[in-house]
Amino acid sequence: MNRFSYVRATSLDEALSALAVPGAAILAGGTNLVDLMKYDVAKPARLVDISRLPLGGITALDDGGLRLGALTPNADTAYDARIQARAPLLASAILAGASAQLRNVATTGGNLLQRTRCAYFYDPCMPCNKREPGSGCPAIGGVNRMHAILGTSEACIAVHPSDMCVALAALDARINVESPGGARVIPIAEFHRLPGDQPQTDSTLGADEIITSVDLPADRFGPHHSYLKLRDRLSYAFALVSVAAGLRLEDGVIVEARIALGGVAHKPWRDREAEALLVGSAPDREAFDHAARAILAPAVGRGGNDYKIELARRAVVRALSQAAAGAPQSQSDKKVR
Repeated sequence: MNRFSYVRATSLDEALSALAVPGAAILAGGTNLVDLMKYDVAKPARLVDISRLPLGGITALDDGGLRLGALTPNADTAYDARIQARAPLLASAILAGASAQLRNVATTGGNLLQRTRCAYFYDPCMPCNKREPGSGCPAIGGVNRMHAILGTSEACIAVHPSDMCVALAALDARINVESPGGARVIPIAEFHRLPGDQPQTDSTLGADEIITSVDLPADRFGPHHSYLKLRDRLSYAFALVSVAAGLRLEDGVIVEARIALGGVAHKPWRDREAEALLVGSAPDREAFDHAARAILAPAVGRGGNDYKIELARRAVVRALSQAAAGAPQSQSDKKVR
């Protein structure tokens, strides 16, 4: 681990000022950053601890939505009665992720800023374009069973690991950030990046910006949602494929559909054209399979992860079927129904 300075901020202005040092990094729950530092993957020159700032809690918005403070622990979000009533898809996704101990510490803002997962990225002895741009991507042609099938580039095929962010993508969340220049709002669809030729940059958050909160629109899906996570074991494992599905039904017809995938791309993956295919259709397997095939049409396997294409298609169909039936995937027994 490299030597670094440490600042415990007592105000947002102090945190923003401390962040101005080149190589500074924000420390909140530390569940991802500290691991990266231990592996010598992340080498911040300064840690700016914002854990004492008043950026926690959940508040109601005038439009019926909810605001999650950036420092709200994931467990608090998942078990909040308002979240469970108005955004049950988010609660379910959080409970599908990590362990109870980690959910007690991990924060809303930190979850958004998780680095993409790849064994080569986490091994400083290996070349990796995310750590050292231009050094190569050994996952292409290497061990890539866990890697991306959508939105990849020849520079990187790593996947975004968050469950929470997949649900936020399906819900069209908005991310509020502050910088010395003022505040701005980043739609969740524009927050995470595809790798392109700059895989070292995971998000559009500026180096001088701090996430302060996340806004959720008013509830639209009620009981017609499901978060389905397929993994190697039923607890404490990253998704091979996950699906956040939400439907709005009127008179037995789909009038709105949301489908976001995790475990398949460098960011939570949505295909709005595929969602539009469901509007006006009956909520049946034929319509769901049609949408699933549209989502996976551009998918490309790299050998070890070829299986994900078919697995993702089936997962989309299953999640949409669960949502249509009002029988969301249980995150307590985790068995796929």
